[in-house]
Amino acid sequence: MVKEKEGILLESGTNEIEIMKFTIDGEFYGINVAKVKEIMMAAKVKAMPHAHPAVEGIFKPRDILITVIDLGYYLTNEYREHEARDLFIVTNFNKMTVAFRVQSIEGISRISWKDIQKPDKTLSHGEEGVATGIAQCAGELVTILDFEAIVAEIAPETSIQISEVEQMGDRSLCDSPIVIAEDSILLQKMIDDSLQTAGFTNISNFNNGQEAWDYLDSIRHDSDLFEKVNLIVTDIEMPEMDGHRLTKLVKDDPRLKHLPVVIFSSLIDDQMRVKGEQLGADEQLTKPEIGNLVHVIDKLLERFERMRDSGAAQ
Repeated sequence: MVKEKEGILLESGTNEIEIMKFTIDGEFYGINVAKVKEIMMAAKVKAMPHAHPAVEGIFKPRDILITVIDLGYYLTNEYREHEARDLFIVTNFNKMTVAFRVQSIEGISRISWKDIQKPDKTLSHGEEGVATGIAQCAGELVTILDFEAIVAEIAPETSIQISEVEQMGDRSLCDSPIVIAEDSILLQKMIDDSLQTAGFTNISNFNNGQEAWDYLDSIRHDSDLFEKVNLIVTDIEMPEMDGHRLTKLVKDDPRLKHLPVVIFSSLIDDQMRVKGEQLGADEQLTKPEIGNLVHVIDKLLERFERMRDSGAAQ
């Protein structure tokens, strides 16, 4: 059985998400449908030496080698016998294709990010756990997993590398105020450290789009608005308010619309890029590209400064 993803039907900026619900050991978990490439029956996997304990190995369903992660083992540190009815959720994000072994697929629910609550270290892997949030889907409490954080822990070299910024050498300090909306504590720290290393000294971090919007909404009528914010960097997947909704609110506001918005997300592909463009995002980057993010911020801040000097942004 192979099921290809048929496309993401959600409109842009509605603050909604489609969750695919699946089970491991009788517990319900969820993944953003936007990350799912296809569902396959579990296949024979070739083990790889010296791999992370949760990495089963690799398989080649067609012309591409895909790494398989035993999600049950990762979550519990306990091995269970694989069953013939197990499934592989083949994902695509951060320009990587990775398969996760699960036991069953229970359907897809469309919900609002407002209905997703951030857990207090519900799952105790890593610095912060691997749960994006807890939601109620079709009457069941579902833990929505942060697959990006899971892969980053298993293979740190696939995540943000501050060395990309360090290789740029000495850079001038920049105190232009930057707002960052990122719900992952681990990735928020990586981004903040990287930008600080690049010379950006005035960074305000917010844990989701709602917190960032509350701040922007509180200052948007201030005469010194552009002394408080010059640029926004936002993830897409966040509890309460996602990055697309945040971008829409900013670009629909008569004063805030002048602020450059960079969507920095693991979900950027051709389809998501079209969504971001429709909402008015100035740039969209795949999350590991931290060096590219620095260059883009340089360019957008310079453009914003010229706009301010010309009086276009008032």
